[in-house]
Amino acid sequence: MTPLVTPLASAAAWSGHDTRLIVAALAGVAVIVLLITKLRTHPFLALALGSGVLGLVAGMAPEKLIDSFSAGLGSTVAGVGVLIALGAMLGKLLADSGGAEEIVDGILRRSGDRALPWAMTLIAVLIGLPMFFEIGLVLLIPVILLVARRSGRPLLLIAMPALAGLSVLHGLVPPHPGPLVAIDTLKADLGLTLGLGLLVAIPTVIVSGPLFARFAARWVRPAPPERLEREQVQDSEGTEPEERDRPRPGFGVTVATILLPVLLMLGRAVVEIVLPEGHVVRTVFEVLGTPLIALLIGVIVAMFTLGRAAGFGRARISSAIADSLPPIAGILLIVGAGGGFKQTLVDSGVGKVIGEAAQGANVPVLVLGWLIAVGIRLATGSATVATISAAGIAAPLAAGLSPSHVALLVLAIGAGSLFFSHVNDAGFWLVKEYLGMSVGETIKSWSVMEAIISVVSFCCVLLLGLVI
Repeated sequence: MTPLVTPLASAAAWSGHDTRLIVAALAGVAVIVLLITKLRTHPFLALALGSGVLGLVAGMAPEKLIDSFSAGLGSTVAGVGVLIALGAMLGKLLADSGGAEEIVDGILRRSGDRALPWAMTLIAVLIGLPMFFEIGLVLLIPVILLVARRSGRPLLLIAMPALAGLSVLHGLVPPHPGPLVAIDTLKADLGLTLGLGLLVAIPTVIVSGPLFARFAARWVRPAPPERLEREQVQDSEGTEPEERDRPRPGFGVTVATILLPVLLMLGRAVVEIVLPEGHVVRTVFEVLGTPLIALLIGVIVAMFTLGRAAGFGRARISSAIADSLPPIAGILLIVGAGGGFKQTLVDSGVGKVIGEAAQGANVPVLVLGWLIAVGIRLATGSATVATISAAGIAAPLAAGLSPSHVALLVLAIGAGSLFFSHVNDAGFWLVKEYLGMSVGETIKSWSVMEAIISVVSFCCVLLLGLVI
């Protein structure tokens, strides 16, 4: 088993050049944090300018700096951007076809009053697999408000489990942008990371969702804005006759479609463990379980099982797919700039020095990855920026780890990126406004829940690190 604590290195052996590189790394991160938090600069520009400061302070020639950033941006978008786009297409087909509503209705029909928090958790997990956090939140808010109103249960008893399911998947499970970029940066095995991520996600969602919701519902009892509640409930009940009468894909088919890419990628990870190289079944799954192929298959299948089942013609399916791409343009730019930042760290020599510094500190690699992500998350408010930046900084530490521990390092960074969302996070304000809470109430509920997610998932990662 690969040790989780890196060997000691002599800090006394640092040269003046090494010290300059450490200063360059700190300066680059400081610029990113300052631009995002104080000047409200878009994260893409902040990461680009931070990379520039890092490279110049490290002594890179301007043309070398530009080449490094461009190469990192291009390789990251090429490796991750297509996967994010395919995930967005699958999520859009799920939403437009009525498949998401079918999942909600199907689970709620099978749930009793006492099981509602658990039912909301399951709904959020299924819908959250292919959808980004913000999209899943907007989609689930009408359901949360309607279920709370009809059941008479406290709003947060219904809302917290759904928010926990969405947040955990956003931080730990591909094809969400943060985990995908960390996997690409650290050269982790996607199928293995996906499997371990789901293993970590289950207890994390249970603790931070239905269990924590019992306490949150006692601490905070918000009343959603009357106008918002009325609009959302009307939306959930359907105001257009043609929307109400439109056929919807079946529950089982919808769930199978969502899980298909996940099962293909997990299948590849399993057969690579149990079957020898050259075996025909292993060869088939190595192709079908490739992330690009698995998601592409998922989108093609969804065109029929979701789009056609909802009565969509070719033009409507094409329109849904096209409409899924503009909203992710900003995400792709941020992801690409994060790749450029990582490559600048590597090419300037900062990455090597950071690795040696971490080894000299004798800090467990998983702990270090989590702490770096926590610090950047608290400073910038962005889970995606925290994951991208922390993965770039921690990349040198992954070189000597086994594949399973590289996957755990990805999850440790993802766990840290979710820690204690507060006023510099856009998600904080979305939750506050949708649920009608004050800033203090949002901190006591949403922010505490995010901290619980981060700590519980990281503890699960550490436990896995002891046994695999």
